Amino acid sequence: MKFRSNPASIRGSIAPLMTPFTADGAVDHAGLTNLVNWQLASGSHGISIGGSTGEPSSQSIAERAEAIRTVATAVGDRVPFMPGTGSAKLDETLELTAAARDAGVDAALIITPYYARPTQEALYRWYTTVAEEFPDLPIVAYNVPSRTAVDIAPVTVARLFHDVENFVGVKETTKDFEHFSRVLHLCGPELLVWSGIELLCLPLMALGGAGFVSATANIAPAAVAQMFEAWESGDFETAREIHYGLHPLVDLLFVETNPAPGKWVLEQRGLIASGHVRSPLIEPTDAGLVKIKQLMAEGEKYLTSAEGFTVGSK
Repeated sequence: MKFRSNPASIRGSIAPLMTPFTADGAVDHAGLTNLVNWQLASGSHGISIGGSTGEPSSQSIAERAEAIRTVATAVGDRVPFMPGTGSAKLDETLELTAAARDAGVDAALIITPYYARPTQEALYRWYTTVAEEFPDLPIVAYNVPSRTAVDIAPVTVARLFHDVENFVGVKETTKDFEHFSRVLHLCGPELLVWSGIELLCLPLMALGGAGFVSATANIAPAAVAQMFEAWESGDFETAREIHYGLHPLVDLLFVETNPAPGKWVLEQRGLIASGHVRSPLIEPTDAGLVKIKQLMAEGEKYLTSAEGFTVGSK
């Protein structure tokens, strides 16, 4: 919890880990620890788990809590750890957030409650309730309308930011780039905003973003971290070069439903023992694999080396 008292330090490329499963579908905690260590060796500035890329809806609250504890132990105080602890149900959200707090996380990423399609007033009350339950834990909203069927409006984000002391930021996973701008305009640069849309990560920095929580960091953590660092140092040419160079790998991740393509890449490169995804997802189809292999070859320059972290290498 080294960074809990200073959430402004949670910046840069926060890698949203895929949850590795064994071939028979159990959470692979050894694989999860290996991914954390590889990510940090590759330069990622922080770690997350339990976002859409981590298949949280296919896991029980107990499984998610245990995965958070595994990652918290692996991360230690090396970088910030900001797991997703939200659910469609308030009691589950409070239970998982409590487990994360007790594990020593630095902030909690709370998804908008999906399927129910709550109003903006309901969203305000939802986040206020969670934040008041955990006054010493920074709370970050996770806005991903393509997955949840609800969009937290910029005015609601601003209302929460101004009214709730420990509401500190939002992960914006929307392709409406005006939304990013309106959020920052209403809240000011003190609000922490991370992009969850891969090709809007670099553009967000021009608006004053804190960084990104990009699925691309699962297969190219070094390049994604370097893109942030190049921007921060004023080397805009290098930042743009990496941004465009990552395009094939971004496309690869979404050939079929994320995270199946990325897990296939991690398995092929020896970073996890199995590319298993839980139902209702399926592993890449034959047609999908043709495209995945093509895009993998096109983006090979930006794939991060797995040397020293392949399964069974230690």
